[in-house]
Amino acid sequence: MQLQSARVRFPNSGDEFYAELKRRVSAHFESAGISPRDPVSMYAKTAVLLLWLFVSYALLMFWASRWWQCLPLCLSMGFAAAGIGFSVMHDGNHGGYSRSKLVNRIMAMTLDMLGGSSYIWTWKHNVLHHTYPNIVGFDSDIDIVPLSRMAPTHPSYDLHRYQHIYMWGMYGLLAMKWNFLDDFHDLIVGEIGGQRFPRPKGWELFAMLAGKAVFYFWVLILPMMLHPIWAVVVLYLIGSFALSVTLAITFQLAHCVSQASFPAAPAQGQQMTTGWAHHQLLTTVDFARDNRVLSWYMGGLNFQIEHHLFPKICHIHYPAISPVVEATCRDFGVPFQVNRTLREALASHSRWLRQMGHPLDLPSQTA
Repeated sequence: MQLQSARVRFPNSGDEFYAELKRRVSAHFESAGISPRDPVSMYAKTAVLLLWLFVSYALLMFWASRWWQCLPLCLSMGFAAAGIGFSVMHDGNHGGYSRSKLVNRIMAMTLDMLGGSSYIWTWKHNVLHHTYPNIVGFDSDIDIVPLSRMAPTHPSYDLHRYQHIYMWGMYGLLAMKWNFLDDFHDLIVGEIGGQRFPRPKGWELFAMLAGKAVFYFWVLILPMMLHPIWAVVVLYLIGSFALSVTLAITFQLAHCVSQASFPAAPAQGQQMTTGWAHHQLLTTVDFARDNRVLSWYMGGLNFQIEHHLFPKICHIHYPAISPVVEATCRDFGVPFQVNRTLREALASHSRWLRQMGHPLDLPSQTA
């Protein structure tokens, strides 16, 4: 898929590193006699996550009657929804869940069930973010201007001095913006972060609008038929906040940290100074790789380097191929950046927010 206005190009020659890396990773799967997709454990994990969400919703709808019962169930729904997004939707949308396009599409559409648009997500995430990570004007994930300054080439405003404090709360608005604003805005203007993309038509448009309707029904309309409207709104806001903070912080810990680079887009007609794979490693950081519980819940997104290099491999395999990727980087002298723990990653993101909030513009980083 190509964007209509993209002008960033990566060199096509000289990327022996990526060719060798792909060869070694393929050899890993061949020697182990396993497929990069369709692991049984992924289907089992999907069932667990969907059951988690369903049970939380059912108890909240038909059992809970006190605030101390509603609150944990509401938070549970938010965390379950985030887990589905991290694992089921994410792998499906990348084509990394199954060898079957139909299965991948079904799993990707869990995002529509949760109030987003799998069609727009494909362009926003798979195309823009994965092709151009940390490039201002192309990676819309880092564009929160003027609310926040995430990159050295973003404009600096006085309020950014405090972004290392207020952004942790602002992350809680992410899902609500997706549910009610962002997808409709992108659909109407035909742009994502300033980049033109083909608006959905036919089935894709129907699926997007039907998904929104289904989400509004099961999350808001049906509960309002059985419970006070004010209570439903409050619980939606709480659950959405939990979902949003979990999603946003996980995304930020992989790219908006002090170790990551933010290369400037080249001038018209010019190319980036590094190949695509090298660019991924300069702009991406793994974290908490030894935390098995976190890795399971986050759908391997703490193995973000592996995901960016091999998005069509199911995340279940990331811990196994990570040593292969790291060894290949070491052999070719390519950086492989890691924050060992979740705490280190959170501290690194906080440092980056504080650094970018400084009122003086910092020099742009180069690849």
